[in-house]
Amino acid sequence: MNAYFFHEPELEFGIAKHIDMKFGLMNYGPLDFQVPTAPKKIKLGLVGTPETIEGVQKWIEKCRNGIQAKKSKRPNLFPRFPGFGDGMMLCADFIFDTQLQRPIPQRKFDELCKQTKTDEILQEIAQLFLDEMEYLAQKTTADVLVCAFPFSLIEFLDQEADETILSDDEPDDDGQIVQVVASKMILHDYLKAQAMRFKKPTQIIRPGTYDEKKRLKQKHPSGEARQVQDEATRAWNLYIALYYKAGGIPWRLLREWSQLDTCYVGLSFYKTTDGDKLLTSTAQIFNERGEGVILRGGLASLSKDDRQIHLSGDDAHDLLRNALDTYRREHKNFPARVVVHKSSIHNQDELNGFEAALIGFSIEPEQADFISITRSFTRLYRGNRYPPLRGTFLDTGGQPYVLYTKGSIDFYTAYPGMYVPLPLGFRCDQTSETPKFIAKEILGLTKMNWNNSQFDGSEPITLRAARQVGSILKYLGSDYEPYYRYYM
Repeated sequence: MNAYFFHEPELEFGIAKHIDMKFGLMNYGPLDFQVPTAPKKIKLGLVGTPETIEGVQKWIEKCRNGIQAKKSKRPNLFPRFPGFGDGMMLCADFIFDTQLQRPIPQRKFDELCKQTKTDEILQEIAQLFLDEMEYLAQKTTADVLVCAFPFSLIEFLDQEADETILSDDEPDDDGQIVQVVASKMILHDYLKAQAMRFKKPTQIIRPGTYDEKKRLKQKHPSGEARQVQDEATRAWNLYIALYYKAGGIPWRLLREWSQLDTCYVGLSFYKTTDGDKLLTSTAQIFNERGEGVILRGGLASLSKDDRQIHLSGDDAHDLLRNALDTYRREHKNFPARVVVHKSSIHNQDELNGFEAALIGFSIEPEQADFISITRSFTRLYRGNRYPPLRGTFLDTGGQPYVLYTKGSIDFYTAYPGMYVPLPLGFRCDQTSETPKFIAKEILGLTKMNWNNSQFDGSEPITLRAARQVGSILKYLGSDYEPYYRYYM
């Protein structure tokens, strides 16, 4: 066994590079800020009660002038939000107008929230938003549709939360994770799915984002308000998400000139709403820019032999063929290398199907890597009270390998987590690159989540996106938007 440490991968911003999203954006601007087509004036279509519409607008106006940093001994972990607008590195501004706002009377939510929480009631609540979003999509030029949930709705959704949240990743007897989404309706996912027909990205904002007093109480007897991120971090997260959804590119991975153009594909699985079928969700990440394209794969099944989820050889072939077709339409050429991240082990039928798809496009199978990623329950310990450093890689000399994507971080001078971190485990089911190269690549892909401004993501964006997409795809038919910005 050998242990290695990878330094934090750098990201490319507008005029320079940095390891941290916040400092990179603050000092160098988003990747495309000098591009004429980058968003400069983002029109926000607001739907909510009069109170929530006013609250969102007032808070974003406050953010325009900057938010002070949280008082902390770790200034790199909690930097200030610098503000945005003309003449600033965060140069995109947000446009508000009464014509871009569609208020919903509070009494309509009150009437529905008095009833028992059923799927039918959740659909009625979603329809309140969908009716107004449809108006904004058809009658205005809004770039992003923002749904501002009232606090009464948040309290209503919190009832029996254990029955409505996504199912946790639970390992089976073999330590493998079967990543399946719970079948009961989730308002957030259903609303995003139904709003996709408007051809506009959506952003859901809870009242705790702009008003810390409107936080849910904890379930234990103390009844204290649940913790939220500091105000500057909330401003960072919202700005980055809205910028990306409006068509901007905040950052990208820094790639050596000698590296091959690579297409990354993530495969995960979800159940249909009736629970009868297990389907494949695919998140395809176009090279180091990180632009995500979504594809729906075929049926999958839980094997009795290895208790893993698998595709048939034909479905594996069709899935990768469709992914490469989509890549060619986007780039006018094929990638030189293909990487597939799967949330369960690849079997031989899948590998045969993938190889046949590659050969059909004249891509050498030797330029492909098929990797299965799950949680690892192997723990490493440092010689003090802190967890291992993020970027620690244990080459076990066999399968699986161990990579700490969560852990202590020198740049933060802290471990920015509440619980003992679990590392990722990955298997090189069929690869051309070394395990060390693949581990470093996975670490870089954990930084491509444009829904979070903290760089220590636990999963590569390939699998994170595929799992997130599956929770929304199950509410959709054959018509769905292909770009990731509609799902996050």
